[in-house]
Amino acid sequence: MKVALYARYSTDMQSQNSIEDQFRICRERATREGWTVVAELSDRAISGATMLRPGLQDMMAMAKAGEIDFVLSEALDRLSRDQEDIAHIYKLLTFHEVALFTLSEGEINELHIGLKGTMNTLFLKELANKTRRGLQGRALEGKSAGGRCFGYETLRQFNQKGEVIDEERRIVPEEAAIVRRIFEDYLKGKSPRKIAAELNAEGIESPTGKGWGQTTINGNRRRGTGILNNELYIGRMIWNRLRYVKDPKTRKRVSRLNPESEWVITELPELRIIDDETWEAVRRYQRKLDAKPAFNGKRRPPKLLSYLLQCGGAAAAWRSLARSATAAHARATKACATTRSPSARRFWRSE
Repeated sequence: MKVALYARYSTDMQSQNSIEDQFRICRERATREGWTVVAELSDRAISGATMLRPGLQDMMAMAKAGEIDFVLSEALDRLSRDQEDIAHIYKLLTFHEVALFTLSEGEINELHIGLKGTMNTLFLKELANKTRRGLQGRALEGKSAGGRCFGYETLRQFNQKGEVIDEERRIVPEEAAIVRRIFEDYLKGKSPRKIAAELNAEGIESPTGKGWGQTTINGNRRRGTGILNNELYIGRMIWNRLRYVKDPKTRKRVSRLNPESEWVITELPELRIIDDETWEAVRRYQRKLDAKPAFNGKRRPPKLLSYLLQCGGAAAAWRSLARSATAAHARATKACATTRSPSARRFWRSE
């Protein structure tokens, strides 16, 4: 019997030896059963709440191709912690006549999928709550409670076991100078698109390392995203402004704005990069731009072909080919009806 071994661990904070340990005990079981190990597939530092894992996808491809008879893993939660996903994996393996075994549960059946799937889902929810509580405590202490922020570096302190016990942010002078430049250029009238293009042309590394873009500069003022809206630059850290949920269709995370009453705001004057005068000047300039109508003062066309067609006789603009009750349409109708163009009169009589 041909068997594929699967191993996984969740985060880069865990030891990479975990994969080898999982493979070792699975090999011992396969040897005792007389199974032939044809593949050892793994996913390192990837959550069990997603199906987008190379090792898992390779395993499913082997099952579909008929290359394996069994899948062996340490426990069911190594394959997935999502209730819907584990049921999906089990259905596909069963369809391709591939049995699923784990060292903890033995041969997996529908009862395991129901009970263990529910338990793993509850585990993920509780883990998220504990993580959230820990991050909230760090935010209240003024510690780093999120990802990297351009203009700062995070200094980690470790204990004797190699575990992170503290994280501190510190200003990076070279990046702070870029932040000040972005604010100054914006107030001089440069668009976010032009600022991003200049930074890319000069080879300045972006926060993501994938190049500067308009949204990197401008972001979303209401959500506090983008260089121009990051309040950490004035020494104010806001945590829990956004929450993230997974779209069940696309499996991608979607951000949602939390009520302001749930925000955790901590004053950190030592991390200030932008002075209050510059910050408020940018806010005023943004409001000024928001107040301007689109298309350089022109109204947004109501339809795709609005203003693009004209009557050949009266030179009057047709707002739309469709019938409309708007005053502009009535004016165009009247202009065309009084024209000397026979074709125009025939057209409007037919209307």
